[in-house]
Amino acid sequence: MPTESLPRAEVVARYGEVVDRFHPGARDQPVAPGLPAGTVTDDTEQAVLLGELLVESGGGFDPAEFGRRLLAWEGALRARGAHGLLGPSTRRAVAALAAGADPVEAGRDGTTNGAAMRIAPAGVAVADPDALLELVVRVCTPTHGTGVAIAGAAAVAAAVSAGIDGATVAEATAHAVGAARRGAGRGRWVAAADVAARIEWATGLVAGLAPSRAVEVIGALVGTGLATQESVPAAFAVLATAGEDPWLTCRLAASLGGDTDTVAAMAGAVAGACHGTAGLPDAAMATVAEVNGLPLDRLAADLLALRGPIR
Repeated sequence: MPTESLPRAEVVARYGEVVDRFHPGARDQPVAPGLPAGTVTDDTEQAVLLGELLVESGGGFDPAEFGRRLLAWEGALRARGAHGLLGPSTRRAVAALAAGADPVEAGRDGTTNGAAMRIAPAGVAVADPDALLELVVRVCTPTHGTGVAIAGAAAVAAAVSAGIDGATVAEATAHAVGAARRGAGRGRWVAAADVAARIEWATGLVAGLAPSRAVEVIGALVGTGLATQESVPAAFAVLATAGEDPWLTCRLAASLGGDTDTVAAMAGAVAGACHGTAGLPDAAMATVAEVNGLPLDRLAADLLALRGPIR
């Protein structure tokens, strides 16, 4: 949250080469000024919306209802003075859905990382890879119906699902590459770099690098912008750098500059799935629970209870 939309140089100047802990949003934070340390961002809140819808529907997904919930969520936050919470692809799509557009048409131009940033609950809820891909496509289509966006979301969801089944970070990344290859062919084609190939390239790029150097390389070469083909490979490069340390994963992602909250949401979801709460500081988890008041423990339990083929 405190580093979102800041350049890497500014992150280093304020928080050091690698962010050490939760910090409050500074007064001049461009997206989250003055928010308390440990406050989650829109990525987590949208993931909660998706997770709750999956639980309520027993693993189903109603695109129109999800669009309504996104609009209601943003409206409530706007009333409290927050702005700019929906990304460009999601904003266009939910406006079209609200006007009665066909869900397939509403998201036909969505290429950014909004679907990948909130897809983790699908990976928690569904174990079967084929069923998971079908659910990812259904969740993406109303807002992010392009092959590149579906590939990115499929990668994150598959890695989360594999982690829950006991995969290491490296094994989960292999699942992500395979799912991205399959997902790329499920949406409308647009000119964009191949997500699967870029995940493989990005994870190889940081091999053997010290964390502070890897962060610089990821920002300069992989990219940390809204584009799916930047931020999703960046998340897996962060995972490769941090290895089996989920808290370092989150801190490295927060240190990148750019769309840090989204990269951290994706990388943190995979690391958390692979390690559970054991790899995270008790104090950090307590802060998130206290500051945000979100039903994360209950939602996680409900999604795990749901885990299985979609119905």
